[in-house]
Amino acid sequence: MTSSDLWDEDTAEKYDDLSAEMFAPQVLDPAVDFLARLAGSGPALEFAIGTGRVAIPLAARGIPVSGIELSAPMVDQLRRKAPGEQVPVVVGDMATTRVPGQFSLVYVVWNSIGNVRTQDEQVDCFRNAARHLSPGGRFVVELWVPPIRRFPPGQSAVPFEVTDRHVGFDTYDMVTQRGTSHHYRRLDDGSLRYGYSNFRYIWPAECDLMARLAGLELEQRVADWDGSPFTSDSESHVSVWRKPIDAH
Repeated sequence: MTSSDLWDEDTAEKYDDLSAEMFAPQVLDPAVDFLARLAGSGPALEFAIGTGRVAIPLAARGIPVSGIELSAPMVDQLRRKAPGEQVPVVVGDMATTRVPGQFSLVYVVWNSIGNVRTQDEQVDCFRNAARHLSPGGRFVVELWVPPIRRFPPGQSAVPFEVTDRHVGFDTYDMVTQRGTSHHYRRLDDGSLRYGYSNFRYIWPAECDLMARLAGLELEQRVADWDGSPFTSDSESHVSVWRKPIDAH
């Protein structure tokens, strides 16, 4: 049983179009370059592989890539772009699902580790990554820094995008660290569409503790895939933890 939202067929069919900006070369290429350097000759494993936005171009670099994905409809969309022998995927949750073999790289991108909404499950994601890593292998997480500083007293929501096509805002519960992303989109016919997704935010220091519980050591933290320094003003981070060579 997982606390993650389960994305249905309708959501999966629209996912690539609604996320088009994340497929842009200036966004995607630095992520693939970063992961390819760490993977070496591979193999690599992606948690929450989705429709293959990152996995397919990474596999095109010659790195064997496998995936775990909770939503079967999302995997169906991936299969329209890449066959199973090119990018094998196991349907299941990233906290407990096992894939045969060991990997030089396990990664989860675009805030997806927040999809599991309990701290225990998030700890299990780190432990599951460690189980799949070969000694010396790395676990990479791309995650936003909770924008709590934007909240004046009494406010419970903060916008993250306001355009003529899309209004998006997050609501937060500071006690549970749970939140909901709300999306209002204006469609081509002038109608409005509402969608939402639930998450639990994780602080960078909390991620480090989860990694330590899984036997992993922090190797690197940067603000983005381009390697820019992580500072107190950074709104996101890409963190790399390494499994010790002598790990059993």
